[in-house]
This record gives sequence, structure tokens and C-alpha cells, in this order.
Amino acid sequence: MQQTRSEKYAGFPRKVRYVPVPGPLLGPLLEQIDDLAELKCTLRLIAMLHQKRGFPRFVSLGELQADGTLVRSLPDGDGTAAQKIERAMASAVRRGAVAVVSVEQNGVRQQLFALNTETDRAAMDRMSGESDADSTTPVEEPWQEPEGKPNIFALYEQNIGMLSPMIADELREAEDLYPEEWLRDAIRESVGQNKRSWRYIASILERWEREGRGNGKPGRYPKKTRRY
Repeated sequence: MQQTRSEKYAGFPRKVRYVPVPGPLLGPLLEQIDDLAELKCTLRLIAMLHQKRGFPRFVSLGELQADGTLVRSLPDGDGTAAQKIERAMASAVRRGAVAVVSVEQNGVRQQLFALNTETDRAAMDRMSGESDADSTTPVEEPWQEPEGKPNIFALYEQNIGMLSPMIADELREAEDLYPEEWLRDAIRESVGQNKRSWRYIASILERWEREGRGNGKPGRYPKKTRRY
């Protein structure tokens, strides 16, 4: 049953999934943002980015405009939901919280958004020079919040500690290198050994890659090729 805006939220469950949010968004940027649609679009962008895999991670304008949660959350005002989202994202870009790149695919240009971090800015600058983005451009279809087990960011916060931007970047890179099962089991092993740190988790993953895991054969997961 869908919750209406007037209903009181029942509270967060014990194993609620967390999404890392840049500190300035809850500090100086929060003081500056005076448009509710801009704030909601920025927060929803962060949630969607953290469910993406690979690198660089970005969300297209079409994905945002097709997101039911975002559309339903927008305040009443002039224009359609798609127009409100486009204006709100333009405001977020002007404010400097969000980075944008325009790419062309099959003769159609579209905007891709990411957080305005140094790493993502560099990646988007490279993308802007490419003539065809068909290998990275997302399909614009309704985006649904995944259910079930927590993602790797939430799992880290629930078992190891709060995420810093540096640790979040390490986790993203580890997701590209290792299968999800390895990441989850490495966190579980670090908890069992009472050595709750990313350094210890990374050492477990590197040992499994070097010495093998399960079948005893060394080597990284076959689909993962980048090293950090």
C-alpha cells in the first residue's frame, strides 16, 4: 500500500540501508538551497548513483524524469514534473553540487548527471570529448529502489563504521574488481576477527585474489580487470 504524504512514517527498520551523503550537503549547501525541488532532486540523484555499478557512475535526465518516487515527491508548481526536474537539476549544477555532461547517442543529445567530485568531473570531461557514448549511456526506463539485502555501502556502515568519501571511493573501486560475494564475505570475516577496518578488508580481498578462494586457485574474479 502506497503511503500518502499525510501519513506518519512507521520508523526505520533495524537493518535499514544507508546511503552516504557528502558532508557539505548537510552543512553549507543545506543553508544555501532554498528550492525544495532542487534539494529533493539532488538527494534522489545521490540515492540513484549509489545503486549504479561500474565507473563512471551517472544518471541521465531521462532516468530522473522517469523516477516515480521523485515525480511524486515534487511540490506543486508551474509546469510538468519533467520540467520541474529539468529546472531543479539546472539549479543544482549552477550551485556546484552536481556536475553535468551532454553526450550524443544515435543523433540524440542527453544530459548525464553526477556529483561534482574531482574524480567524476575528470571522467565527465573525458566523456564530453567522445563522439559516441553508446557503451555507457543508460537506458531511460523507470528506476526502482532495490529491495532485499543492503548494498555494500550500507553493509560497511552497519558492520564496520561510518563512511568517509575516501572509503566510499575505495568501495566503488572494489566493486569493479571483485564479485559482490567476496566483498560481503570479507566484511563478515573482518567482523569475526574483530578487525573492523577497510585496510583489513582490502588485505583479505588481495589475499583471496593472490592465493585463491574456495577452489584454491589464485587469480581475480574473471570479469574484474582494474586494480586500485
